[in-house]
Amino acid sequence: MSDHPFRFGAVAGRAPDWCGLARRAEDLGYATLLVPDTLGTFSPFSAAAAAAAVTSRLRVGTYVLSVANRTPRAVAWETATLRELSGGRFELGLGAGRPDAAHDAAELGLPFGTAGARVRRLADTIDAVAAESKDVPILVAAAGTRLLRLAAARADTVALGVPPHATEEQVAAKLDELYELAGDRFHDLELGMNLAAAGAEPPAWLGPLGPEATGVLRGTPAQMADVLRRRRDRLGVSYVTVNAACLEAFAPVVELLAGT
Repeated sequence: MSDHPFRFGAVAGRAPDWCGLARRAEDLGYATLLVPDTLGTFSPFSAAAAAAAVTSRLRVGTYVLSVANRTPRAVAWETATLRELSGGRFELGLGAGRPDAAHDAAELGLPFGTAGARVRRLADTIDAVAAESKDVPILVAAAGTRLLRLAAARADTVALGVPPHATEEQVAAKLDELYELAGDRFHDLELGMNLAAAGAEPPAWLGPLGPEATGVLRGTPAQMADVLRRRRDRLGVSYVTVNAACLEAFAPVVELLAGT
């Protein structure tokens, strides 16, 4: 279903040795190190800049910016700066705000806005970034129809905003909707999913997860690689991001599949 080669990213909000984490991710073959946008994590642009400064191939990015936290012009300014300082290794991930993002916006003294207003803000942010940095890859995290429609039209990568317990059937239903919305653009889109855990038993905070949950991978590296190949064949998902707590455990899968 997809001609896109596998890419792998690590998602980390903090680390005792942040620069060491970036170097290790690069050494292990990860394509990207991505930073979430919460008040409980590092500031994403600053953390991405630090990671880029101590690596040479690793791409850095956001996963994902809550558009309520910054004006479109501010995002465009930060993006243009990081694009230049990283030697073109910055990727911008945008989202309309996870369920608890309203609290962060309030702490920052900013209006969170309605869902519709945030989708419009996301579109305005893409416009502002494109006007200043036309070649920066844009990832949009999307689950609902309005965001899927915007991602279908404007994103380079669509990260499916499904919970860890979502089944392949549920993911397929989202992709069917994206296919209808994207039309001829669909096969140009890179499709991404995030793994909350891989290579070990999921942490307790994830709660009970059935055997069909797509947000976790269990088994040997070869078994996990087989699952990802099958998902790419069936669903088209080629960009897989993983919680950086699993960086080492998932590295053998990266070695098997990256670039293939």
